[in-house]
Amino acid sequence: MGLALHCIANVGSREMAEAFAGEIPKILVAGDTMDSVKQSAALCLLRLYRTSPDLVPMGDWTSRVVHLLNDQHLGVVTAATSLITTLAQKNPEEFKTSVSLAVSRLSRIVTSASTDLQDYTYYFVPAPWLSVKLLRLLQCYPPPEDPAVRGRLTECLETILNKAQEPPKSKKVQHSNAKNAVLFEAISLIIHHDSEPNLLVRACNQLGQFLQHRETNLRYLALESMCTLASSEFSHEAVKTHIETVTNALKTERDVSVRQRAVDLLYAMCDRSNAQQIVAEMLSYLETADYSIREEIVLKVAILAEKYAVDYTWYVDTILNLIRIAGDYVSEEVWYRVIQIVINRDDVQGYAAKTVFEALQAPACHENLVKVGGYILGEFGNLIAGDPRSSPLIQFNLLHSKFHLCSVPTRALLLSTYIKFVNLFPEVKTTIQDVLRSDSQLKNADVELQQRAVEYLRLSTVASTDILATVLEEMPPFPERESSILAKLKKKKGPSTVTDLEEAKRERSADINGGPEPAPASASATSTPSPSADLLGLGAAPPAPVGPPPSSGGLLVDVFSDSPSAVAPLAPGSEDNFARFVCKNNGVLFENQLLQIGLKSEFRQNLGRMFIFYGNKTSTQFLSFTPTLICSDDLRANLSLQTKPVDPTVDGGAQVQQVVNIECVSDFTEAPVLNIQFRYGGTFQNVSVKLPITLNKFFQPTEMASQDFFQRWKQLSNPQQEVQNIFKAKHPMDTEITKAKIIGFGSALLEEVDPNPANFVGAGIIHTKTTQIGCLLRLEPNLQAQMYRLTLRTSKETVSQRLCELLSEQF
Repeated sequence: MGLALHCIANVGSREMAEAFAGEIPKILVAGDTMDSVKQSAALCLLRLYRTSPDLVPMGDWTSRVVHLLNDQHLGVVTAATSLITTLAQKNPEEFKTSVSLAVSRLSRIVTSASTDLQDYTYYFVPAPWLSVKLLRLLQCYPPPEDPAVRGRLTECLETILNKAQEPPKSKKVQHSNAKNAVLFEAISLIIHHDSEPNLLVRACNQLGQFLQHRETNLRYLALESMCTLASSEFSHEAVKTHIETVTNALKTERDVSVRQRAVDLLYAMCDRSNAQQIVAEMLSYLETADYSIREEIVLKVAILAEKYAVDYTWYVDTILNLIRIAGDYVSEEVWYRVIQIVINRDDVQGYAAKTVFEALQAPACHENLVKVGGYILGEFGNLIAGDPRSSPLIQFNLLHSKFHLCSVPTRALLLSTYIKFVNLFPEVKTTIQDVLRSDSQLKNADVELQQRAVEYLRLSTVASTDILATVLEEMPPFPERESSILAKLKKKKGPSTVTDLEEAKRERSADINGGPEPAPASASATSTPSPSADLLGLGAAPPAPVGPPPSSGGLLVDVFSDSPSAVAPLAPGSEDNFARFVCKNNGVLFENQLLQIGLKSEFRQNLGRMFIFYGNKTSTQFLSFTPTLICSDDLRANLSLQTKPVDPTVDGGAQVQQVVNIECVSDFTEAPVLNIQFRYGGTFQNVSVKLPITLNKFFQPTEMASQDFFQRWKQLSNPQQEVQNIFKAKHPMDTEITKAKIIGFGSALLEEVDPNPANFVGAGIIHTKTTQIGCLLRLEPNLQAQMYRLTLRTSKETVSQRLCELLSEQF
């Protein structure tokens, strides 16, 4: 029986799961089963559940398998713990009784001497693998509600922390590895529960000792765990005590991954009391930081400088320093944000103008500094014009000296600055008009620059002083909103790291600078510039307020409608993306500047399930977000689709998921259309894409011998059963890619069946609710002519026709 269980587990196919998933639980919980067989049965069931979770039935055995945690044989307990942990992640309610039993078993292991569990003691550490597995199982649940169980668990965790302080019983590395594995898993559980201040502080102190350990892996793990501890209100102060050690690690650590974790920890432990010290350390490190992590450090410095700025002159200095040190890694979001804050705060405008003027005097300035300088001097250059060292003419000459070195977008911004100078400083009007009138501007090859030069020159010539003052007045304050730098950092790091940490910090230090609460996303201004031009998605005008408005690139299907309209035509490129999904199930189906749609699908026989992921690429909420599946009457009769509704609000930088359950009733040729309607920045959006649910998704591959294949091939010889297509190759004729596409299409690829080894043959069965349709295919490539001949034979003409159309498009 043991060998049979091993064989089933090693093969681990869906067929094995279908045949044995109902029997193995009975063996596992039977009273007369031998310990070694129980152990094998638990691991075999775990293997089948991981490969085919839908085929393992939950039943009466689930309540009985939990009691295996009390088994006398530790091998059975270890195997059962692995199984229960995996099952509990999907079905926590079914296995919640395992918590008290796991605590009880863990207590017996932790308090036992190494001689008590002699067979399961590893270098003086009793049952380390089982201890780790039990601690992981407990992380599937919140802290126990029963005071007795909770007290016993706390006692276990304290004992593990105490043992970590004891002198090692062996100098061998295996002893320290086993001991530390249990310790780190215990700390993970303490962090997960986040309810015992004493344990959290002790865990932090223990990790602090590892920060200077000679073993690189231990330093890395300590920094990673402390990042999470820093977000707990109970242990944040304890983490801050290690700031000197962490900053020292930035300077001396040789491993880049450890340095990156040190940056993460400094970011996590930062608050109002230590912000200036941490930002200074990060700026200092940035000068020598690895290129791979520079952009992330820049984003973190920008966020911390803004979040904890009490004196905004320090904020301006910090960001300009950031641009000076790592200008190539300063994204548009960062310098947009500086401008927004300077415009919104009267007390810092004069200082900002003076500082950028001084910074621009350096012989070599980064282009981002020129952008910031051009914008700020164009708005507030008059505040420093009284000083003869920064007179209007000197300001203009300084900016214009950088003009020829800049890219087109920066030159466009500088032209807007010049026309602003015409309004601020009438004495330099003639000089600026000469520049605008020059051939290099009026006859510029770039349309944007040429148009700005023509319009600004005409404006300065024709308009009266009053009209100029009105058109070119100072930018109004921007509405207060959450910085899009944070959204960019979340996107870069992934949702499970920075997001959780930052949200916890935001709760702890909400509104730390006393600024107004962020306005809701729908409160943006009426104009909707393209996301790249909009200052941080603030809904206000882009940096160059005069001149042609930026185009939104055809993103807005219906810009004038205030209410949901008819279904939009298919988005550009939708057909190409649809074709790419014929032979694959996962990937990005559609993407523009606002929205990304990703798919993950699985199909078995006539059933399927599709997960659709809608990602908001902007920093602004999508409101009234409504995805709808549209099917014709014919398609609805042959294909059953059931969807679950999604949240009508999608936050900036967030992603929502929609599940579609699919059943193929009969063969079909059309594909459903996915229509998404939502409101972005007050403007209605309407996008339609074809959803790649095609007939071949319900293909089940069938292996056949050469004789069987040709016998079946001859049986399907009626003219209406065969469809043939001869076509020119659209892609390079690569053998391995062709094989992968045929397998991805759903059929089995039959080797050594065709007499010509260059040909490809396949076989499979299309499953529908009403019938099963056998399918044979043969693909004959002609390398010299760069042509293919594709022949499909099935028992139904419409199926042959559709499969031939779909597969021909792939080559």
